[in-house]
Amino acid sequence: MEQQASFDHKAFLKNLTTQPGVYRMYNVKDEVIYVGKAKNLKKRVSSYFKATLDSIKTRSLVKQIHQMDVTVVNSETEAFILENNFIKKYKPRYNVLLRDDKSYPFIFLSDHRHPRLTIHRGAKKAKGEYFGPYPSAWAVRESLRTMQKLFPVRQCEDSYYRARSRPCLQYQLQRCAGPCVEGLVSDSEYNDQIKLAKLFLKGKNQQVIQSLVEKMERASSELRFEAAGRYRDQISALNKVQEQQWVSGNQQEMDVFGFVYRNGIASIQGLFIRDNKLLGSKSFFPKVPPQSSSEEVLQSFILQFYLAGNKTIPKQIVLPMEMEEQDSIAQLLSAEAGYKIQFFKGAREEKKRYLSLANTNAENALDARQNQQKSVFARYLELEKVLESEQPIQRMECFDISHTSGQQTVASCVVFNREGPFKADYRRYNIEGITPGDDYAAMAQALGRRYKSGADQEKIPDILFIDGGKGQLAQAEAHFENWKGDKKPMLIGVAKGTSRKPGLETLILAGNHDTIPMSGDSPALHLIQHIRDEAHRFAITGHRQRRQKAKRTSVLESVPGVGAKRRQTLLKYMGGIQGVLQASRDEIAKVPGISEDMADTIYEHIHA
Repeated sequence: MEQQASFDHKAFLKNLTTQPGVYRMYNVKDEVIYVGKAKNLKKRVSSYFKATLDSIKTRSLVKQIHQMDVTVVNSETEAFILENNFIKKYKPRYNVLLRDDKSYPFIFLSDHRHPRLTIHRGAKKAKGEYFGPYPSAWAVRESLRTMQKLFPVRQCEDSYYRARSRPCLQYQLQRCAGPCVEGLVSDSEYNDQIKLAKLFLKGKNQQVIQSLVEKMERASSELRFEAAGRYRDQISALNKVQEQQWVSGNQQEMDVFGFVYRNGIASIQGLFIRDNKLLGSKSFFPKVPPQSSSEEVLQSFILQFYLAGNKTIPKQIVLPMEMEEQDSIAQLLSAEAGYKIQFFKGAREEKKRYLSLANTNAENALDARQNQQKSVFARYLELEKVLESEQPIQRMECFDISHTSGQQTVASCVVFNREGPFKADYRRYNIEGITPGDDYAAMAQALGRRYKSGADQEKIPDILFIDGGKGQLAQAEAHFENWKGDKKPMLIGVAKGTSRKPGLETLILAGNHDTIPMSGDSPALHLIQHIRDEAHRFAITGHRQRRQKAKRTSVLESVPGVGAKRRQTLLKYMGGIQGVLQASRDEIAKVPGISEDMADTIYEHIHA
């Protein structure tokens, strides 16, 4: 039980300024539990210490305050921005938290002689045009697949494009004009397709079709029937796509947010409209403190969503309700974007239709999440029953090891709480300094790095699952044998059956290594399978990424004393990396700029 905090608010308020600023509240553990902003700091902070407080949430918050500090700023706009930065930094338990800070993907058209269409995420440093943002990478890939069928514009990597001497399969499938090979398409013809692709991405489909019709008629009158046939097929494909096109409207640029708040869970559904097309939607479930109001949740979400620095702010934003400080937020976002931002209630025609769609999707997403939570909760109850646990299981972790013939070994640790996977606490560990293929040593190293003496006791799991048999489990037992922390996890090994089929796993309890009997249809076993499979997936993903990185990295990059210029000279004179690998010491020493001592170093390093 957390100690009752004591805070002398009268002394604090006595000298508190009336200027705008941001205040932070701390508990007895010196953790930031709430961040707020105010036009008038003294007036706002005083409101927390009135004799009667209507909100249960505020009463609970005030009881936890042990200390406070303030940061004075020049304006309310600065206060909004600083508040948002502090919330992202401290993640206070009494603030609404948006757990989505990823940048959104765009379609990128490069600025080359023969431009390339591709997916782009992150800073817009490369020269070219950006279309979007799209709600997900899947939406971008779907759009690019559609583009391939309509416009023969290359989507290949620049290195692949430069290395071609004959056309690839995409050219044979008529999905690329083949600009990589001289004579297949002229620059003017390729640029015509680029112009059409741009118009299509801007939502001007009718203009594209009209242009193609004119080109078809011109080719036909000039007796270029093969070209006319290609334009005819392109028009046909465009019309077909238009029939199954994204939801279309008359709005050039707009974001619409549906909102449902029920049983302490907030569901927000964003619809993203760009260039008259609904590019897609995305569900958000911000972390909401108890007893928060709908207006507070929505306002916190909008601020955190658009002030993350990686989102495009549209000129129109449609919301299902008015926010408490809507005018101030509109001014802040306008200053951030560099043009006027307006909020709408969705009262008229098209906006109303989009808002209704967003609210319906938010409702469905909330129902799905609640059903999933009920299912996970039921599985937890069953597991507590099977393990005869006196206390509710709040946190579980699972380890797995992945490698290929002992190389690029990666250990994964996944975390589940009462709601299911808790991805913020997932971790991967690159395993080094062990005998290749020694899974026991890999497990011991991973456990040692995860659970150190003096670790945060709140992050020690109630149950630690080890994917493997008694050997792997023994590593966990050895690690926790002399554990000095207050909390020690229950250790369980999850060994696959002889046929490795789900439902035939053997669960081994640490200590006496007794097996835990469970039927294949047990909800508790399904929960264990879920966390084990998630650990396996996370480990394999990390291992593949590490293996790909090793493939991309030249063996010469790790040779001491060999920089970029020497590597380039070696590869040039030896005809590539294979030539370097097959060369003798004497042959390496003949390369300009490579001494005999350096040749010895290179030879020894690449043949070690």
